[in-house]
Amino acid sequence: MIAALLGPRLAAIIIKELWAVLRDPRSRLSLLMPPLLQLLVFGYASTMEVRHVTIGVLDRDGGQWSHEIVQRLAGSPNVKRIVRLDSENALARAIDTQQVIAAVQFDSHFSADVSAARGAVVGVVYDGRKSNAAQIVSGYIDRIVAGVAGDIHTARPPAPSGSSSNVTWFNPNLDYLWFSIPSLVVIISLVSSTAVVSQSVAREKELGTYDQLMVSPFRVWEILAGKMVPPVLVGLANATLYLAMNPLIFGVPFTGSLWLFYPSLLVFLLAVSGIGMLISVVANTQQQAFLGMFALTVPVFLLSGYAAPIDNIPPFLQILAEANPAKHFLIVTEGLFLKGMPAADVFANTWPMAVIAVVTIAAASYLFRSRLE
Repeated sequence: MIAALLGPRLAAIIIKELWAVLRDPRSRLSLLMPPLLQLLVFGYASTMEVRHVTIGVLDRDGGQWSHEIVQRLAGSPNVKRIVRLDSENALARAIDTQQVIAAVQFDSHFSADVSAARGAVVGVVYDGRKSNAAQIVSGYIDRIVAGVAGDIHTARPPAPSGSSSNVTWFNPNLDYLWFSIPSLVVIISLVSSTAVVSQSVAREKELGTYDQLMVSPFRVWEILAGKMVPPVLVGLANATLYLAMNPLIFGVPFTGSLWLFYPSLLVFLLAVSGIGMLISVVANTQQQAFLGMFALTVPVFLLSGYAAPIDNIPPFLQILAEANPAKHFLIVTEGLFLKGMPAADVFANTWPMAVIAVVTIAAASYLFRSRLE
């Protein structure tokens, strides 16, 4: 069947490459288990949420309103423990030894100022060594203090003249898993597929079969196509597994169309395989190919938009990110998972990946052909 569809020579090299990847039981296990473990570990560990924090309280007031704020802090699901502090030195020591990530201070006339509407001030000291976590904790504390202030103003006449209503689209509960899990589909599929294809030609060189490949009747495009099919199939299998696990285990819905997801996934895997093939053609050993793949994975990860929004990085890196297929497929994956991205938007982020695939595969073909000559 495969030979009838693809031709006997192309079918033969595809079967040969699949056999090279799957014949070792440990290799078969490594294709499935590490990506699965990575999905579970990163799914629960790779989060920007800050929970179970310890907050210090230096309360010189002891009045009604300082007590109310402290009680609300203690009742927050993100706060693990409240540490009572008795002096400025104790506060400095608690921050310095990382006993607390933030310390809230109330002066001796805080509640009196609140009751007299004189504009009381809540002082907070944060541990700047954990800048991201400190900013998030600052948001928690600000919301709690604002909530108490809102209750005070509501209880006093006249009532506020206006109000606000907040609605969050696409992620109503602001659950970080709804962002991280679709992104991990991209990152882990990229790593698993690149790891397979980057070893293909380098393996031939290291095992001494590269010369046999050079004198074989296969055309260059048949060799490259045969070597790129296994990583594409591995990526498709992993992505399908993740697609099924996300709603079942992590509760992340897939609201888009599979008819849009899989063609875009295929183009992404071709672009990734083209990059991996370039590494494999240049490398002389599997170790070099692995190091090349590892060196490339880090910038691809950082320029994908997963670790930080693309808009936050310098302009010259934003231009470089356009050549990163993970950046484009990340937009597609998040859009199809969370908001049912329409076909026009999917295509707008798929054609750049097609261009990357054509350029990288053509470059790998040229380098491979030049070595044959």
